[in-house]
Amino acid sequence: MVRKKGSLILCGAFLFVAWNALLLLYLWGRPPIGHLGDGGGAEPGGNEEWAAIRGKMGQGNLAEEMIRLAEEVEVHLDTQKKLLKQIESHRAVWARRKDVGKRESSQRDINEPAAHPQRQRTPEPLRKDAGEQTHATRIDKMAPSLYGDNEQTSNTKVTTPSPEPIIPILVIACDRVTVKRSLDRLLMYRPSAELYPIIVSQDCGHAETARVIASYGEQVTHIKQPQLSDIKVRPEHRKFQGYYKIARHYRWALNQVFNTFSQSTVVIVEDDLEVAPDFFEYFRALYPILRSDPSLWCVSAWNDNGRDALIDPSKAQLLHRTDFFPGLGWMLLKELWDELEPKWPSAFWDDWMRQPEQRKNRSCIRPEISRTITFGRKGVSLGQFFDQYLRYIRLNTEFVPFTKQDLSFLLKEKYDPMFIREVYSATLVKMEDLQHGGSLKGPGPYRVQYSSRDSFKVFARNLGVMDDLKSGVPRTGYRGVVSFLHRGRRVFLAPPEGWTQYDSSWS
Repeated sequence: MVRKKGSLILCGAFLFVAWNALLLLYLWGRPPIGHLGDGGGAEPGGNEEWAAIRGKMGQGNLAEEMIRLAEEVEVHLDTQKKLLKQIESHRAVWARRKDVGKRESSQRDINEPAAHPQRQRTPEPLRKDAGEQTHATRIDKMAPSLYGDNEQTSNTKVTTPSPEPIIPILVIACDRVTVKRSLDRLLMYRPSAELYPIIVSQDCGHAETARVIASYGEQVTHIKQPQLSDIKVRPEHRKFQGYYKIARHYRWALNQVFNTFSQSTVVIVEDDLEVAPDFFEYFRALYPILRSDPSLWCVSAWNDNGRDALIDPSKAQLLHRTDFFPGLGWMLLKELWDELEPKWPSAFWDDWMRQPEQRKNRSCIRPEISRTITFGRKGVSLGQFFDQYLRYIRLNTEFVPFTKQDLSFLLKEKYDPMFIREVYSATLVKMEDLQHGGSLKGPGPYRVQYSSRDSFKVFARNLGVMDDLKSGVPRTGYRGVVSFLHRGRRVFLAPPEGWTQYDSSWS
């Protein structure tokens, strides 16, 4: 391509020179004005005839001849200008392309090779090259503190190679017309339709909800679960029919995203979730962390203990690792779905995810302040936990530029040493000290130690955090530790130092 452009420019330059040479020869070959007959010129009859003609025509014809010649010269000059402009434009284009080629070549030499994206046909409005490259993570700086006054992030970014990955949003819907509230917020905050295609998967066949979804036109992709029949269950599980249908719907919808639409990651939300302004920024920044750390299996926008009294409102940027699968707005990779899909449960899929056989000691990322809230009291759980906990979860309102910050401290080899050091260097106090607070000095952090299932539950209830355990894992817990604020002080509800594993019998 470069040789071809160079040849075109040389040809243009040659034509320009040749044209000017021919013009010069043409003008030199014409008889001088006023002396055309001298010396047996081109006109017949020599001097005498020319003199006679000049006498008859007079000075007026001489002026006309000069004007005509000037016009010819002007036309030739215009032609030359156009030719010069064409040559200059071709040379500029060639120079730009040559410069781009050099940059691309040097970039390929610098960057590590990445996997080629899959390119398969996908239904509109999704992009057809919906795969993405494997993302390498560059760790430049370790944060000095996880919970202290120093922010755990810096301006050094965890870099991801181009092109940017596509992160589709899968909205699980059924018979709530209030899905409009969810979709309105998603579309309000979505920075790019190409990078964040929204797929609404509807179960139940509810006509009014379908009309609401259809009203968004090409802004979303509306797919419908084809299997709407009841599922055969044991007599004692008839009241749980809804949970069976939800598990079936999740399986079908995720297969659509990963297999039909050929995506390689997805963020799942439900039709009763409202998202924060930095929802998309949050998942964009954490995608390379999830991709690069095999000890992680999800990124969640949810904090189970995200009520006002339990979080630090000044630390919207604070992120945590957790061994408890949070759900309620979470991202997974296709590789994980390939692992889970063959054994996907017939019901209660979220509790199934929390079992050791599925979790395999893997963790999730969660925020200090939730990036989703739920407004759906109506559902198969009949409002379980909603009135007591969920309705009080705080939604983040501050936009945090996560993609401009270094989040490599969340990688296990960086996070664990800092976490263990901060938890077990915190002052060990009794429950009574925390509740009365008179003898405590400073903002903490403080540590309350539990040693059994019952002691954990008693302490959790008294401190206002959720006390249930799933397969022995407390909500928001990491390495058995639940981190939260109590009366403005950072508190770690923690097992004894030297913790090794969860006890499933505690559930």
